[in-house]
Amino acid sequence: MKELNSRRLEIDALRALSAIRHHGGITRAAAALGLSQSAVSHKIRRLEISLDCELLGRKSAGPMFTAAGEELLDYASRIIGLHDEALLSLSKAPLVGRLALGLTEDTACSDLARILGRFRRLHPNVSVRTKVRMSLVLRAMLDRGELDAAIIQVFSHEVLPADVVLYREDLHWVKHPDLTLQQDGPIPFLSFDDECFYRQWALDIGQENVVLETVFECSSAAGIVSAVNASMGVALLSDRHIRGEMQVVIDRLPRPPALAYVVRRARKSRNPALDSLVAEIERDTGRHGGLALAV
Repeated sequence: MKELNSRRLEIDALRALSAIRHHGGITRAAAALGLSQSAVSHKIRRLEISLDCELLGRKSAGPMFTAAGEELLDYASRIIGLHDEALLSLSKAPLVGRLALGLTEDTACSDLARILGRFRRLHPNVSVRTKVRMSLVLRAMLDRGELDAAIIQVFSHEVLPADVVLYREDLHWVKHPDLTLQQDGPIPFLSFDDECFYRQWALDIGQENVVLETVFECSSAAGIVSAVNASMGVALLSDRHIRGEMQVVIDRLPRPPALAYVVRRARKSRNPALDSLVAEIERDTGRHGGLALAV
């Protein structure tokens, strides 16, 4: 017992460890957490000293985490979740009401479900109904008053003063290495459907100096990713969907605008339950630097 009392799992260090996994390295984790790289490294080193074991792999070609690090990460997720839930439970007044929340596929297929589940446990008298649609559809639903709020993607230059910016990502043209693009011919384009603002930009500004030939159309990001990996064409994908052997294409095609994930409210949607939900989403994404895709 005395040995256990001398060892500590500091919440901030566990957050740093989780951020390293989420963002793929210390440098990106530090940027997401708003800390210096040395500060994150110091937190991890203090944790390693406290536990008397190495958590990060130090070999350039080796795994990012040691076996002990991987084991601790499983506990870290649960510890952080319970810690945050306890704080919220003790600090929130009872809330009641009904909320209509819009989500894009990207956010619906992320750990936002964890945040919504926690909100439900803490506020059982608040009913949250969610609808998953494309960003342009959700914007129209907000304008018509069909939703109280929505988490949508917008181009960074389209962020409104009242929007709550959760995080930002870059948008890229991507293809599989096996796909060879003809210098003089049209570029095969893997497109989301008509309600996608990526598609609208690509078929408008994106064709200034090239011809895009739509060869595949799908409303699902998973479908577009599969088509890219099958070497069917070039697609516009955000950072979170670039994986495996995908290559970013920079020749011939114009650079896409950056993206922002924002919470946008309907004009007259102001109530304590919504304020609390938006604050919890903003706080949680700020701590983790974004929303991780579910695996």
